[in-house]
Amino acid sequence: MRVPRTFVFVDLSGFTNYTAAFGDDAAGRILSTFRTIVREVASERGVRIAKWLGDGCMVVSVDPAQAVAFTMELAHRATSVCAPLTLRAGIATGKALLFEGDDHIGSAVNMAARLCDLAKGHEVLMPTMHLDILPEGVTATPRGEVELRGFPGPVEVVQLSGLPVPVDRHDTGELWTRTPFI
Repeated sequence: MRVPRTFVFVDLSGFTNYTAAFGDDAAGRILSTFRTIVREVASERGVRIAKWLGDGCMVVSVDPAQAVAFTMELAHRATSVCAPLTLRAGIATGKALLFEGDDHIGSAVNMAARLCDLAKGHEVLMPTMHLDILPEGVTATPRGEVELRGFPGPVEVVQLSGLPVPVDRHDTGELWTRTPFI
């Protein structure tokens, strides 16, 4: 079954060198902190962590704008708590094959992974074809055409910056004003 989804790949740049310089225990602490932040932001933005990839992860969302908001919020929070490591990310939207109920296969998945690989520290990359999904507060700067392994031609890419405007997504506030709670 093909389903429309937005995929995000994030990676901590410099993790291998950090481990070599500071040891496994220090690397484990920073990775634990990173994963805690990923879980928090994913919960706040309503996206699903599809899989952990060592010092990174793959995230899936049914709401493209929330996938972008998740990525930008995560990048913001990781800047201080994961230093000296930097976060890089790739985002792509499209239909993917839902495989064995919990995995996804398709060009959008591959594109997000390749964009993450291409990104340098502190970069969030996305194809220009999806600029209409940017949440308020996030801007795009053209990065130009790039060649992505496995794709037949160049892909026009933008670098995202900014922080999404906070949205009150909690609808529980009104519950306590209803009878019998009054």
